[in-house]
Amino acid sequence: MTTVTPQDLQVRPITAADNPLIARVIRDVSAEFGLTADKGYTVSDPNLDRLFELYSEANSAYWIVEHQGKVLGGGGVAPLACSAPDICELQKMYFLPEARGFGLARDLALRAMDYARQQGFRRCYLETTASLTRAIKLYESLGFTLIDTAMGCTGHVDCEVRMLRTL
Repeated sequence: MTTVTPQDLQVRPITAADNPLIARVIRDVSAEFGLTADKGYTVSDPNLDRLFELYSEANSAYWIVEHQGKVLGGGGVAPLACSAPDICELQKMYFLPEARGFGLARDLALRAMDYARQQGFRRCYLETTASLTRAIKLYESLGFTLIDTAMGCTGHVDCEVRMLRTL
């Protein structure tokens, strides 16, 4: 296996060819953390195999992280469905183990929030689960705060950690 170094990692917008590759990453990482489809996590999302199309919609963007042509992760942002028009959602931030520890999640989240701000969003929402402690710490360090109730209609019924940040 090739050693991954930060200098060799590329972050780029998603393409249609990435659909099966990033879907596999999301499924593998979800399985690693026990996030199953029957619980309403991202792996149950009917759009999981068509992220390029989903993030080609207005005010949406998704970035892929790759190393020597292999997709190692990604993350994106889109309007929060069923909510105020000034709220976006940080979505589908997943990274394989070999891509962790380089600050990619932080960089990608900041990139997504910058994009959202440019699109006119004023607040950014996210949902996760308590077992993803490293992710929660990252989001807190980025200025997200815990909120009591879910926003929008994400369909992620078992994501009990909800956070919001002003952009």
